[in-house]
Amino acid sequence: MLLATSVAPAVWATTYLVTSELLPPDRPFLAGAIRALPAGLLLVAVTRQLPHGAWWWRSLVLGSLNIGGFFALLFVAAYRLPGGVASAVGALQPLIVALLAVVVLGQRLTARTLVAAVLGVVGVSLLVLRGETHLDAVGVVAAAGAAVSMSVGVILAKRWVSPASSLATTGWQLTAGGLVLLPLALVVEGLPSHLTSENVAGYAYLALVGSVLGYALWFRGLRALPPTDVTFLGLLNPVVATVLGWAVLDQRLTALQLLGGGIVLASLVLAQLRPRKAAPEGPEASGRPEEPRAAQASGAQGVAQRPQVAETPEEPDLTRRRDRASPS
Repeated sequence: MLLATSVAPAVWATTYLVTSELLPPDRPFLAGAIRALPAGLLLVAVTRQLPHGAWWWRSLVLGSLNIGGFFALLFVAAYRLPGGVASAVGALQPLIVALLAVVVLGQRLTARTLVAAVLGVVGVSLLVLRGETHLDAVGVVAAAGAAVSMSVGVILAKRWVSPASSLATTGWQLTAGGLVLLPLALVVEGLPSHLTSENVAGYAYLALVGSVLGYALWFRGLRALPPTDVTFLGLLNPVVATVLGWAVLDQRLTALQLLGGGIVLASLVLAQLRPRKAAPEGPEASGRPEEPRAAQASGAQGVAQRPQVAETPEEPDLTRRRDRASPS
């Protein structure tokens, strides 16, 4: 389950490459709406399940936090900040989720989780930050808001257990998030005058692979696994994106980036470790079934009541022979 869930952030890492190479420029909100809304409607049509009762407004809340609000804030941060800064701020998400899980879900915050979260931030910073980085206050707030938005969405998605399948719930959230983004895209950006075949291919990839596949695996893993474990997998996103930039776009990798990638992977491994349980004592340790107490008691009584018969040597037959030999 953990391995399948890790495919989602790896797939999302290709978004940067697809956006820069295939999509029209200066249309981030439109890209988010097209990425979410058609994918959500497709999943709703396939599952043939609609929300019931409270799940109408819950789907809107979750879709706004995990999809609509997250995409909008993330794109604002991407436009006002260098990509490395936005990724570094986003690396705070595992720590935010771990703290929220304590308050909302009653989970215990361990030192291992804290150390892994700090290592994740350090590793991503080494991986993506450059020496001359100029910070924009609005961009930093937007990046932090995106991390908080998805963190709250992850916790609420774990707290509100949907009666429907995870695929149907994913469709509801994507549809709601797309409906939040669509008016923003139309008002702020407008529609492009024309689309090339490359643009269509890019949008189709983001909708089918990035959203249908990616979010279906993500929310399926979130339903089965602890939220902190799932959120740590998001640190794979900048790692895979950096590797793709090196492999496809011929970007140069430095020693600090390699070190940062190694620290991120160490953080992921540390976050998934679990303390070993103590070995059981008694019959369970040897693998033999324990004998019932009643049988043990009766067996002990039987041994105690069993008469002890003394073994004497066999009497010699001399007396019989003497009696036969003597006259009557």
